[in-house]
Amino acid sequence: MELQKILSKISDDKLIKLIGNDIHSVLKILCSNISDKVVLRDVLSSLNEPSDLLMSISCRQILFDALSEKQREILKTIMEIDDLNSLSISKGSEKEKYLFQFFEVPLPRYTKQSEEIPSSIEIIAQYSLFSHQRQAAKKVEKYLYIAPHRVILHMPTGAGKTRTAMNIISDHFRKNEPTLVVWLAYSEELCEQAVKEFQKAWNFLGDRPLSVYRFWGKHDLDLADIRDGFVVAGLSKVYNAAKKSIQFINRLGARSSLVVIDEAHQAIAETYRLVLDSLVIPYEKNALLGLTATPGRTWNDIGADAQLSKFFANNKVTLEIEGYDSPVDYLVDQQYLAKANYRSLFYDSGIELSLQDIDRINEQLEIPNAILKRLEEDEQRNLRIILELEELTQRHQRIIFFAISVHHAKVISTVLKVRGYSAEVVTGETPKFDREKIISDFKNDDTESKILCNYGVLTTGFDAPKTSAAVIARPTKSLVLYSQMVGRAIRGVKAGGNESAEIVTVVDNQLPGFGSVTEAFHNWEDIWRKNP
Repeated sequence: MELQKILSKISDDKLIKLIGNDIHSVLKILCSNISDKVVLRDVLSSLNEPSDLLMSISCRQILFDALSEKQREILKTIMEIDDLNSLSISKGSEKEKYLFQFFEVPLPRYTKQSEEIPSSIEIIAQYSLFSHQRQAAKKVEKYLYIAPHRVILHMPTGAGKTRTAMNIISDHFRKNEPTLVVWLAYSEELCEQAVKEFQKAWNFLGDRPLSVYRFWGKHDLDLADIRDGFVVAGLSKVYNAAKKSIQFINRLGARSSLVVIDEAHQAIAETYRLVLDSLVIPYEKNALLGLTATPGRTWNDIGADAQLSKFFANNKVTLEIEGYDSPVDYLVDQQYLAKANYRSLFYDSGIELSLQDIDRINEQLEIPNAILKRLEEDEQRNLRIILELEELTQRHQRIIFFAISVHHAKVISTVLKVRGYSAEVVTGETPKFDREKIISDFKNDDTESKILCNYGVLTTGFDAPKTSAAVIARPTKSLVLYSQMVGRAIRGVKAGGNESAEIVTVVDNQLPGFGSVTEAFHNWEDIWRKNP
């Protein structure tokens, strides 16, 4: 029942009563047509919201009187009462809703506002950490603020290592003003990744304006007026600057309070260690935080791994998740990592290693070049690799191939192209513009199966989550390098990747091979349990 139709049935004197005699008297003087019923209704409507008329007892009674007998009976049935004159309405009640529906009047705004206020509400943080990440961050901070102010954060690929670190860094900035935090990485890709991630983090976690300073490649750093901010630097750039001017490294260290090194397993390499020691040792409270998924340098060189442990004062914080022996298993269960199927492609190259070869393999981080050269020229080995890659295209859209050398990557890619497959090469020799275009094409969303053949440039700082298969033809005794190669293909659904992945490792006779990232994650535990 439309309210306006009911108002049209009300007598003039009752309309005037609803308007108010005082208002009507003034309007009568100013408006010659005020006695017109249509004008009276318009005045009444301009003075009162329809909801106000229905909620006023006196107005409501006048409206009820204007209803026909049948309408009154329908309304009494709806309101479940015998006498409309006894109707009582409270705000936000069911009867209010039924009354307004009968007169075809929208519910008043206060009805929405009067909804029950919950006792608690959940506020979603925009750059939050999971419980296990927060626990790891707390443990790290404990080590950073007590002597010797050194710790390494050990989290597997896909566990949010960078995000956890940015929360730690943001907390440090809030506690220290002004100060510099220096982030060191060995590749341009890792440096730029750190800049973007900190910008995102500080946007939500920051308490003041901060500048981010790039210092790698063609970017330079003038420390004259820099005292508060985030410095992202390439290790080689800092090393060369320190060699040119000891004043530079001294000034950077004196204004810093926290130094972070990404891929920290490289920290004890001579060049990197010199930079870290120069930034930290002379300054009593400067803290050092290392980040890595592999807290060791080799597969089986206990001496080198012990040096790394000692460098970080044997302080390591490892991601721990209740109910899981390994955080890798948790990340797979939660779909942050893909469920990986590890397969070995066994190949007997016929190469007989001499005692001298074996000694060289045990002494060096990588397989000697002479042996690698023999492998990359082995036609039967390459044929097995090509057939394996072609088979993977039947099940995967994005495949990455880790070659033995630049030449090896080009050979495999060329043969695949001739055979009609989409295959490109990225190496350290690839011009930057071409490399960016190739990687961009590889990362796009088209459904064509693509193979990216590379050597030496895509083990870290490369983010193509849709990659679901990897063929590792590059033999190595470095479990660190192997883990990094595997990590390029095991992003899970929640990280923008896949439910499952295939990792095919070419295992050559007499040369070392590895099993899985779960095994790699725990490989160095004995070293870190020892006293420094």
